[in-house]
Amino acid sequence: MQRSSSLVSNLLQRQLVHQRQKISKNQMINKVIRSQLPCDVFINHRGNDTKRTIASLLYDHLTRLRINSFLDNKNMKPGDKLFEKIDSAIEECKVGVAVFSPRYCDSYFCLHELALFMESNKKVIPIFCDVKPSELRIVNNNNNISFGPTEIERFNLALEEAKHTVGLDFDSNKGNLSDVVTKAADVVIESLFEIEEAELIRNSIKLIS
Repeated sequence: MQRSSSLVSNLLQRQLVHQRQKISKNQMINKVIRSQLPCDVFINHRGNDTKRTIASLLYDHLTRLRINSFLDNKNMKPGDKLFEKIDSAIEECKVGVAVFSPRYCDSYFCLHELALFMESNKKVIPIFCDVKPSELRIVNNNNNISFGPTEIERFNLALEEAKHTVGLDFDSNKGNLSDVVTKAADVVIESLFEIEEAELIRNSIKLIS
């Protein structure tokens, strides 16, 4: 009886391990497939400030809604070239979400991504997290990061455009993360519908003419 019980237990354990491996493999395959698809939404953010809060929560929320989004630590894998991957994702995306935070302007990548959005005339939805638009400015030589004059001009133009774009405000001491993520997702969905509708109208006009 003991031997029979032991055999059943071992069999169940092997089945459980096999099932876990299968699930893990399927998750990996799905992640690779998602990373190859063009993204509808690019989430621009300062990792140290908002990756574990607004940025990741918004990415997960949009993913559950089957909206393909780009977030660096979710879509990039070892061996990817940073600028190549990020630049192509921004080029392919339809909407950008810029999560501004106190240390946003310390990051070359944040500013470079924002400038790409503005230069390619992408729709950008700003979220001002613990920072006011008027507080967004480049401090050269901050944290040993030095920008050249051409870069400063380019980044300042992008920041000025973002400052004068209606966005969402979030105070982490008073606000509810779930609320701002839901609001941001609603704006993203509405924006995607508007872009899709405009594209359909343009295609219809082309067919008529």
